[in-house]
Amino acid sequence: MKFKLLSLCALMTVSSQLAAEENNSGKKLPEEKEWDITSEVGAIITSGNTETTTLKGEIKAKHHLDNWRNEYKIDGIFKEDEIENDDGVKVKERTNEKYSLSVQGNYKLVDDHSHLFILGSYDSDYFGAYRSESVFSIGYGLRVLSRPNMYLDFEVGPGIKRFEYQENSTETKDGQSLAGETESEAIGVAKLDYEWTISDNAKFTQVIAIEYGDTNTKSESETALMAKVNGSLQMKVAYKITHNSEVDAGKEKTDTETSLTLVYSF
Repeated sequence: MKFKLLSLCALMTVSSQLAAEENNSGKKLPEEKEWDITSEVGAIITSGNTETTTLKGEIKAKHHLDNWRNEYKIDGIFKEDEIENDDGVKVKERTNEKYSLSVQGNYKLVDDHSHLFILGSYDSDYFGAYRSESVFSIGYGLRVLSRPNMYLDFEVGPGIKRFEYQENSTETKDGQSLAGETESEAIGVAKLDYEWTISDNAKFTQVIAIEYGDTNTKSESETALMAKVNGSLQMKVAYKITHNSEVDAGKEKTDTETSLTLVYSF
């Protein structure tokens, strides 16, 4: 653990120097709008021999102020499939439903390349490792790389996580079932956020987030490529991986999601 902390400190020190060099390179960074808002929507509906309905939506907003850079995000996914029950009758059944909300405030420090953050998030997942998860964390963030066409942000800090087990959970503690029970624990959080504007019409993003706890370590990765359709409309192809170190028997530790959506920028 001490080695990990020393490594993080060394990384932040070197990264600060790199950020300063980038800032003094003479290249002008693009101006930021006060509000940067994007809405994303996607739907897949099939009929015939197989009936499936998948809906996905997301709204992101960044608010740039003199001393603060605030981020807001809400997203959700719903999937319904037609299956055949024990009586041989075809019925529709919900197979995926998840909603997430997060708010983060970033207080700018030196030359807008480092910041302190405060984060609150809530996840509601009917089919995941936990029925719901609430996270509150604070920490330090650093813009490791800052160029006119790309940036890389790194964040790390402590937090508290409150999570509720699924009603059908098989987890036990001291011989007692944890189904439907709620627990809390201290966690460590870390995130890497990379964005590369390849051209006026294409953008690549990569986000990796980790929540480390004694009960479970949750890791998320989203890789996305966006191509401009017209002025404010983009098409987004994304691949998301969610991994939980501890899950109920019969559940997979890793979930993946491939999506094709339309993104509108305000």
